[in-house]
Amino acid sequence: MKKALLTLAITASVVSLSGCNEPATQGIEPKIFTDSLFAVMNADRTNYTKLVVKRLGPDGANVIKPHENWQDFDNGTLLPAQMFRAGSEAVAEVTSDFTYSLQSIWPINSQNAPKTPMEKEGLEFIAANPGQNFYGEETLGDKSYFTAVYPDVAVSDACTSCHNQHKDSPRTDFKLGEIMGGVVIRVPR
Repeated sequence: MKKALLTLAITASVVSLSGCNEPATQGIEPKIFTDSLFAVMNADRTNYTKLVVKRLGPDGANVIKPHENWQDFDNGTLLPAQMFRAGSEAVAEVTSDFTYSLQSIWPINSQNAPKTPMEKEGLEFIAANPGQNFYGEETLGDKSYFTAVYPDVAVSDACTSCHNQHKDSPRTDFKLGEIMGGVVIRVPR
C-alpha cells in the first residue's frame, strides 16, 4: 500500500512539473554534461600527476620512471598525458556519446595539435583568458557537435619540467599554474 501511494505521489509530481500539454524535457544540457565530465577528468589527471608521478617518480620515492617510452623500462609508467590518452581510447571503445582529447597550441607530439578550426579557436581562447572555458558548436561531416575546451593547467613541477626540457617542445618556459593546453570534449547533438 505504501509503495503504491509513493508511486502515485511521484507520478503526480512529475506530471505537475512537466506542465500541461508541454513535452517533458529529457537528457542533460550539453554544457552541464561536459562541465561534469571535465571535473572528473581533471581530478583524475591531477591526482595521477601529484600522487603517482610526482610522489613515486624521480623527484619522490624514485620507484617508477615516468617516461614517454615507459614500456622500455622495468619500472616505467605512463606520463600524465599518455594516461589521459589511454583513458580516452578506452572510453571510445565503449561509447560514442562523447569524445575527449588533450590538445595544445604548443604540442610536443603533433597528434595533440588542434585538428579543427573550433579546436584551435577554443585553445587560443583559453590561453588568452585564464580561468575561462570555451563552448561552441561545429559540424564535422554531416554531424553537429557541442564542443567544449577546458584549460589544462600545470599542477606540478613534473608537468613544467617535462615540457620545458623535452627536445621536441615548441615552448620551454612553462610555469607552475600556467595553461599548457586544453581538454577538448565533444558531444554529438
